[in-house]
Amino acid sequence: MARTIAFLIFDDFQLLDAAGPIAAFEMPARGMQPVPYRLSLIAASAGPVRSSSGVTMQAEAMDAVGPIDTLIIAGGQGTIAAMDCPAIRGFVQREAARVRRLCSVCSGAYVLAAAGLLDGRRATTHWRRSPHFARRFPQVKLEPDRIFIRDGHVWTAAGITAGIDLSLALIGEDLGEAVARQVAQELVVFHRRPGGQSQFSALLDIGAPEGRLATVLGWIREHVGEALTVERLAEQSHMSPRNFARAFTREIGMTPAKAVERIRLEVARERIESSAAPIEQVAAITGFRDPERMRRAFLRAFGQPPQALRRAARAATG
Repeated sequence: MARTIAFLIFDDFQLLDAAGPIAAFEMPARGMQPVPYRLSLIAASAGPVRSSSGVTMQAEAMDAVGPIDTLIIAGGQGTIAAMDCPAIRGFVQREAARVRRLCSVCSGAYVLAAAGLLDGRRATTHWRRSPHFARRFPQVKLEPDRIFIRDGHVWTAAGITAGIDLSLALIGEDLGEAVARQVAQELVVFHRRPGGQSQFSALLDIGAPEGRLATVLGWIREHVGEALTVERLAEQSHMSPRNFARAFTREIGMTPAKAVERIRLEVARERIESSAAPIEQVAAITGFRDPERMRRAFLRAFGQPPQALRRAARAATG
């Protein structure tokens, strides 16, 4: 019997939070017999639901759908209103005890948290929402750098395309990694960013300013293996160390030291996953120097050591 994958939306939801996972689960339904999934788009009441882009999607009434295997809650600008909706909150609380998997994409985590379903659990959401989420739901063990997190039968994913990564992981669990890999190929996406991968690349790309500080970020990457003190970085921007540190933290959203570590992590990960270079050599050329220091940084950022990420990359391409 096909498993029902239900996607819960609401007014001003983010279109891709729903459409991305829907497209992922559609692929196995196309070519497999028996069909593994039945897809259902649901809302508080049946009818057209307007996304934040203005595009509408036609939804079924959430209470009219039969037994749900996996419930995936979209995020978007309408999340706050959705989490305060008694009908939606009650539905999610009831289904939490019935479904095999309960999931959210992006700020859909707010709906789960408001329903008390993330209390004491590890969870993630979009990096831009994380400070507000952490203040509003201190009982949740928020890990803002993760692409997606599984804690028991509850899965939470970061913004938008991370919903596709989450969906591929769910498909892999159900149908095997070979099928998940085929789905990724059909979608022309990487198979697949591990859940432990950090969101920091998006942070740096989106948060990077124009002008001197943007140039400094590029310069850090080009000189990642060197000693990169605040004084040396300040020289590149023709600022005093004190003014540079203040301006950098204000505009980038993190200290220079943290940005250096994250860029080193990004470069190191690229080398770990794309080459057979010894771990010690990667640590040396990316500025970590000590392999143990690099390992600890990987665990903080990705939740996995370098060797595990290398094995996963080889399996994905193998």
